[in-house]
Amino acid sequence: MPAETQPTKNRALLIALVAGVFALVAVGVAMLLVNISEKKSEARFSYVRVVEVGEDDTDPAKWGKNWPREFDDYKRTAERTSTKYGGAIGTAEGEMAPQKAERDPWLKRVFAGYLFAVDYRDRRGHAFMLKDQEITKRNVPGEGKQSGNCLHCHGSIMPLYRKLGKEAAPQGSPAEQLQAGLAKVAEMGYWDAHKALEDMGGGKAHPVSCVDCHDPASMEVRVSRPGFIAGIQKLAAGSAEVPHLPSIDRWRKGDRSKPYDPNLDSTRQERRAYVCGQCHVEYFCGKGMTLLFPWAEGLKVENAEHLYDNLQVKGQRFKDWVHAETGFEVLKAQHPEFEVWSQGIHARSGVTCADCHMPYKREGAQKYSDHWVRSPLLQPNRACATCHPLTDDELKARVLAIQDRHFALLTRAGNAAVAMIDAIVAVRKPYDERNLAAATAKAKETLAKQDAFQKLPKEDQDKKMGAEVKANLLASWREVIAKTPALQELENLQRAAQWRLDFVAAENSMGFHAPQELARILGESIDLSREAEVKATRLAVGTAASAAAVPATQRR
Repeated sequence: MPAETQPTKNRALLIALVAGVFALVAVGVAMLLVNISEKKSEARFSYVRVVEVGEDDTDPAKWGKNWPREFDDYKRTAERTSTKYGGAIGTAEGEMAPQKAERDPWLKRVFAGYLFAVDYRDRRGHAFMLKDQEITKRNVPGEGKQSGNCLHCHGSIMPLYRKLGKEAAPQGSPAEQLQAGLAKVAEMGYWDAHKALEDMGGGKAHPVSCVDCHDPASMEVRVSRPGFIAGIQKLAAGSAEVPHLPSIDRWRKGDRSKPYDPNLDSTRQERRAYVCGQCHVEYFCGKGMTLLFPWAEGLKVENAEHLYDNLQVKGQRFKDWVHAETGFEVLKAQHPEFEVWSQGIHARSGVTCADCHMPYKREGAQKYSDHWVRSPLLQPNRACATCHPLTDDELKARVLAIQDRHFALLTRAGNAAVAMIDAIVAVRKPYDERNLAAATAKAKETLAKQDAFQKLPKEDQDKKMGAEVKANLLASWREVIAKTPALQELENLQRAAQWRLDFVAAENSMGFHAPQELARILGESIDLSREAEVKATRLAVGTAASAAAVPATQRR
């Protein structure tokens, strides 16, 4: 090889190498730009509508074809999850959650004579919200004790409301027809309403679904439930302070020509709490009344209590049930998460339910709300650390410190309520003993006239006889209460103590949603229970002394 050809060859190799590098860089840059473009496109178009969905599409699987990420999350609500104070602890996947009374035995005494003493379990995920209502012992089909109202928060029921509303108020506006539909379903028994819902769904009823919280045309978060709409409109029309809901304050300062509309007048952030507040609230859903959200006087525990105390049903003060042991008329709270959240620092800071229970997540270029709705304690990094930049362990420790203290106070309130019940029972017992013979004779006379009773097996006859005697004793006791101011005072004390205790116990956060407010309520409950206990004890002593002063021959 000639000596002069070697530099030429090296130069050619160098040029080729540089060209190759530039080519690789160009390809890399091109791929990066394509990737960025794809991500931007993916982010811009968050979903592809492969099927049309409308207002009557209650099956979440159909919506899942358009929004597969959210549907995958939703399906995971069927998985067992638990924290220290909530969930299906100790159960296998798919098993029923434990009875609440296993942890809090005082619940059995507090709910004596009510269906919640029969079956009252801890929570499971949203996927079970309808199934758990179908199989609870509180809702046995043959007993027919529940009304169609119950489906308001457990079933995807809007098509049924609209259908019945149009039939009941054909000339009304859609909003009026919706309220009319709510009233018609309230007149139905639970299983009749359930059957009607199944018929509309092609033989299947679904739990609360995508269409209940999203507009199928725009996918905007929206309120659909007529119970919430009526309740929030009464709250807005009243004068109660709601600083965490500024849109209501703005509406109040306007001309009020139209009722407050939670879908038009609220901010998007408020609606992220409203959609949960459609169901996670206090309400009355029993037979004989249209579903009622008691918010006309405000969202605090005493606001609802005052409303219930002044509510007349068939000429009598409203009650949920008559306590089996004391014979007093009392109230039952449901699960007032929305009301309690309203009293807490997170609400005042503009943090809503979805921020903590459905925190944003990323998948590729997509940012969306996690639809695996669950306790924030199961994912504190995403649920809490956005605002509180701390480690998972520190975040959990802070929450558990609040919950541990709350549980201790809740247990004290429960024990105080049991002591109150014991003291009142001691007052009632002498009256029952004196009336037992008469109550038994009356029961025998009543049942002897019933052919169906005579055909019952002996065991069933004994049960029916026992129930009849109890009913007669209760009727006699209620007559005594009506004539005795001291007993009426005891009744009011138990009613107020029980209402406060249950308002807190039924709320699902173990104190976290508003720690100071719930401590205030429990403190009042303990005070009321102990006051009733002391007065009942004095009354029992006085009753016993009076009885002892009466000659034995006159006590019968």
